[in-house]
Amino acid sequence: MERAFGLEIPQTLEEVCQPQHMALVVYDMQVGIMSQLPDAAPIIARVGETLQAARTGGYRVFFTRHLSLPRETMGAFAYRQAMAWQRVTSAEQVHPWFLRDAPGFQITPELMPLPSEVVMDKITMSAFEGTFLNIALRDCGIRAFAIVGVALEVGIGPTVLHGADLAYIPVVVTDACGGRDKPAMERTLAGLQFGGDALFTDVATLCSYMKRPQNT
Repeated sequence: MERAFGLEIPQTLEEVCQPQHMALVVYDMQVGIMSQLPDAAPIIARVGETLQAARTGGYRVFFTRHLSLPRETMGAFAYRQAMAWQRVTSAEQVHPWFLRDAPGFQITPELMPLPSEVVMDKITMSAFEGTFLNIALRDCGIRAFAIVGVALEVGIGPTVLHGADLAYIPVVVTDACGGRDKPAMERTLAGLQFGGDALFTDVATLCSYMKRPQNT
């Protein structure tokens, strides 16, 4: 652990991976999103393994869910974005996919959040924009977050970048971050690695640290 002016400056995954200083963010593992993946089962299993390790190790867990606004309250950008994602040419053709009470909005049953875990709804790609995530993490003394879920190329990338700008250390669990567009995922991962702000690991390595006995 590096030290300067009374600060501890973690450099490695082992130094970062402490339950008092790191949380787990489970990004948008929703029924309606999983149904869009060609093979969702492996990513659900790897996210589940990471989630169980976090629970075993006493790490705080925050789930996110992507929320669609009703058509009556969608703004110009929301319509433009929905038209692009749904590949339609007019606003009248837009159908909100993730309305609050829609079955597809819910977290996939294999990863059911516990009462002690947080579920946050958002309309943005970054999990920090327009949510209470930053406030909650700061108030708990959290300085790093591990992130798993879907989709790496759409929302996890922006969350990692935003988190770094807020002075968190992001930990990207590469084999537990899924998506639908492999080339786009590879570009996103390469960009994050080039930036140098995040740490990168796999499920097996992270879980081995999360489940280890902690020094008191």
